[in-house]
Amino acid sequence: MNFIKKNWKGMLLCLIISVPCWLLGQKFPIIGGPVFAIIAGMVITLFLKDKTAFQDGITFTSKKVLQYAVILLGFGLNLSVILETGRQSLPIIIATISTSLIISYVLHRAMHIPGKISTLVGVGSSICGGSAIAATAPVIDADDEEVAQAISVIFFFNVLAALLFPAFGALIGFSTGSGEAFGIFAGTAVNDTSSVTAAASTWDSLYQLGSATLDKAVTVKLTRTLAIIPITLVLAFIRTKNAKADGQKVDFKKIFPFFILYFILASVITTVAIEAGVSPDFFAPIKTLSKFFIVLAMSAIGLNTNIVKLVKTGGKPIIMGLCCWIGITGVSLLMQRLLGIW
Repeated sequence: MNFIKKNWKGMLLCLIISVPCWLLGQKFPIIGGPVFAIIAGMVITLFLKDKTAFQDGITFTSKKVLQYAVILLGFGLNLSVILETGRQSLPIIIATISTSLIISYVLHRAMHIPGKISTLVGVGSSICGGSAIAATAPVIDADDEEVAQAISVIFFFNVLAALLFPAFGALIGFSTGSGEAFGIFAGTAVNDTSSVTAAASTWDSLYQLGSATLDKAVTVKLTRTLAIIPITLVLAFIRTKNAKADGQKVDFKKIFPFFILYFILASVITTVAIEAGVSPDFFAPIKTLSKFFIVLAMSAIGLNTNIVKLVKTGGKPIIMGLCCWIGITGVSLLMQRLLGIW
């Protein structure tokens, strides 16, 4: 009862914001519900003269609900399918993730971009957009404004990729009779699942390939999602090590991303159940709930974000996002050439 009394106002406000944003995301999937929710939250908070009564619920939603979303994301992963069909793309995935992280680190040092924003942009660009940022933020103790800034950068290049990549793929000579090469390209070079889906579906529609490109792209994208596990664990270790070097006392157990263990457990449960004959459709409502929780959490993050400050400080992170995007795109194409896929 104390939890409800403390948090219900803020959680209800987030829910009121997130429902129409979720519906808008269904209507405009290239943009997506999380982006609508962040924008709505940032605008609404400008008109809230006193957030005191809402703050506890907003904080709970932006932190804990975000972790619950990552856990539920595991129910969308059939590990056997990923291992079977994702091996072909694994070298490309490793190369693109490494490229993005290296670029973000170099620019962080060269342009003096704050470390947490650099990490979020690098991880979001290389793994799976908003989901990776959601998983990484609590591990590095990023605040809501840093999360909002990273999400905004990722969103911008997601939209560009979804709109431009089908035409770009045809321009550089991807086969129009098979969706394999473009599917791998979309799955490794586009950040967020919604934009991967949009780009791959457009390719299928252009060349009457049914869902061949989409199936390949989504499988590759899900394989990328698994990189959340080692990335978050490494970041937790680095944060502990740096804190000790600075003379601070940080308990590794307290910052260890235990929700990632639940994410793995959810993936294993899904895999075992499907192998035992359970239809993948059984897990569809849980996957949908995961996506809604992300929208819900992003509305809370928007409520905790100063949009004026975000605009003023957004230049360098956008440059970083652009460099990561170009680097990932180039490496994805290069690796396909080297492996003889394209």
